[in-house]
Amino acid sequence: MPAAARNGGGIAEIDLKRFDIEFGVHVRGPLAAMKHAVPVMAAQGTGSIINVASVNGTRAGLGGIAYSAAKAALVHLTRCAAVELGEKGIRVNSLSPGPIATGIFAKGAGIEHDEADERIEYAKAAIAAVLPRWQPLPHVGTVDDIANAALFLAGDASRLVSGHNLVVDGGISAGWPATVTRDDLALFRGALQAMRSSRAA
Repeated sequence: MPAAARNGGGIAEIDLKRFDIEFGVHVRGPLAAMKHAVPVMAAQGTGSIINVASVNGTRAGLGGIAYSAAKAALVHLTRCAAVELGEKGIRVNSLSPGPIATGIFAKGAGIEHDEADERIEYAKAAIAAVLPRWQPLPHVGTVDDIANAALFLAGDASRLVSGHNLVVDGGISAGWPATVTRDDLALFRGALQAMRSSRAA
C-alpha cells in the first residue's frame, strides 16, 4: 500500500516511468527469481516458491494503480508458473498481506527510515484508525501473521496447495465489516424515506 502513495493520482496523471518501475520490482523481479530457482528445484524434483503479492492485487481502490496492477499481475504469474512447474514437483503460491504494521507506512508518510523501523507503533496506530471501516477482524496485522502463513505454504502441510493466492488481510477482501454495512444501509433507508416524505409533502 505505501507504494501507492509514491505513485498517486489517477489514470490521466499517472507517471508511466514510475509505472514501469513498479512492474519491474513487483513482477519482473519475482519472475527473475523463479527463472534462476527453477533449474535447481527441478533437478531435485521438489520445491516451494512463494511470491509476495498484496491485498491490493485482489481488491481495487485500496492502493495506487501501478502497485495494485503489478500485484494483480504477480498473482496471475504465480498461477501460470504453478501450472507449468507442477509436473516438475514444484509448487508455486502467492501470499497477499493486508495492512501489516511495519515501518514502510511511516516511511511513505515522510518519517525518517530508522525511526520508522524502530517505532512500529506509528504504523499500528495509523492502521487501527481505519481498521473499523475496512477490516472485519479487529486485529492489526503483524509480521508474525505473514511469517506463519509463509511457513504453511513452504512446508509439507501444504503439499497439495499450488497456484493459490493466500490472502492474509483480516477479511478485507471478503467485504466491509458488518457494522459498517448496517450503518450504511440505515443511511440508505433514511435517505429513501426522506425523499418519499418530501414528495408526499
